[in-house]
Amino acid sequence: MKSERPKVLHQVAGRALIDRVLDTAAALGPVTTTIVVGHAADQVKSHLGVRPQLHFVLQEPQLGTGHALLQTAPVLKGRTGTVVLLSGDVPLLTRESLHGLVTAHRDEQAAATVLTAVVDRPYGYGRIVRTQGRVARIVEERDASVAQRTIGEINSGIYAFALEPLFEALEAIGSDNAQGEYYLPDLVAIYRRRGLGVSTFTIPTAVEIRGINSRTELAEVSRMVRQQKNEELMAAGVTLIDPATTYIDTDVEIGLDTVIHPCVFIERGSRIGAACEIYSGSRIVNSTIGDRALIRNHSVITDATVRAGASIGPFAHLRPGADVGDNAHVGNFVELKKTTLGAGSKANHLAYLGDATIGPNVNVGAGTITCNYDGAAKHQTVIEEGAFVGSNSTLVAPVKVGRGAYIAAGSAVTTDVPEGALGIGRSRQENKAGWVAKRKASVQR
Repeated sequence: MKSERPKVLHQVAGRALIDRVLDTAAALGPVTTTIVVGHAADQVKSHLGVRPQLHFVLQEPQLGTGHALLQTAPVLKGRTGTVVLLSGDVPLLTRESLHGLVTAHRDEQAAATVLTAVVDRPYGYGRIVRTQGRVARIVEERDASVAQRTIGEINSGIYAFALEPLFEALEAIGSDNAQGEYYLPDLVAIYRRRGLGVSTFTIPTAVEIRGINSRTELAEVSRMVRQQKNEELMAAGVTLIDPATTYIDTDVEIGLDTVIHPCVFIERGSRIGAACEIYSGSRIVNSTIGDRALIRNHSVITDATVRAGASIGPFAHLRPGADVGDNAHVGNFVELKKTTLGAGSKANHLAYLGDATIGPNVNVGAGTITCNYDGAAKHQTVIEEGAFVGSNSTLVAPVKVGRGAYIAAGSAVTTDVPEGALGIGRSRQENKAGWVAKRKASVQR
């Protein structure tokens, strides 16, 4: 990957490769889940730290797939049952295929079951070599003969093993190959020599076992995942004006009759209601958008809530903790941070509202800011129901504007304004007659 980030932490449609694999594995209801880490192990452990009940084992040095599985002996040796081996860089495997693998393994009462697929271009994959229809061994690309390289059935690198004979057999794997590594596929031949049953489960869609080994492959898989998500949404009643330029993560939910225009990004589990309209250039991250909301062009919404009937933008920025009430309006170049804007309230132009609680039916004039930070701590601004804040006002927190109060345009408000009062916080204007002519005369001398 040519990256300081471990490959399994690179993302496909908003989720790390390893998270996609673990989500699929969880569908089996496993008793234990063990992660073999090696390169950048600490980064992987840190990323997965939020997941409970994971076991980690370190493979150091990294001497191949057989050697990797052998490192799990302290966790698994002596136990009974089935161990399923997955690859952290194969994110498209479906739960249905994984269930099929385990079912076939149990039905055959096999010691090992290999997940395979048939492809037109098998280059780079291990080939399934059969004798009289039964799998005899797996040969890696580097070690395959010319005839073996014509075989179209490939090894996915995904297996089900009976635990009882596994670790003794793993210790018998040698490293007599082009890479000098302990290849897990060699276990098939070992099992055959020992009279242990080896079976295969072939999936019909080979794309499921596609591994990611480059940035190009990462982009290609991401495109496939996004396309599938977009098709699912459109089938469920969502209009995507141009699916090719619409980027929606797989865990996003969108309601019926919502319309999404080109070049929109909706990420990280966002929830979009019904009959919304989201215009081009907008980005919505980990946020909830209520029914019938309107998101105008080039708005950014992160960790925020927009309630039913509200309108946002264009060029608005809702930062974490923003909560825009029913039928409220956030307009051009308005930024909210940890601020609640009540139902029916309006901040239509050029405002910054941070650490504020704003009641319903409040009008916030153009150029208004809440001065929430004094250089050491953040402070709250409260604007109660029905208040009117004139343009170019500065509210120096902590401060409260009472119910129905007015703030005169251009005011710097440093003390509370009582309910129903007019707050004026500006110096008196003074006009000096004839001043311009006198100045020009002085300049000409």
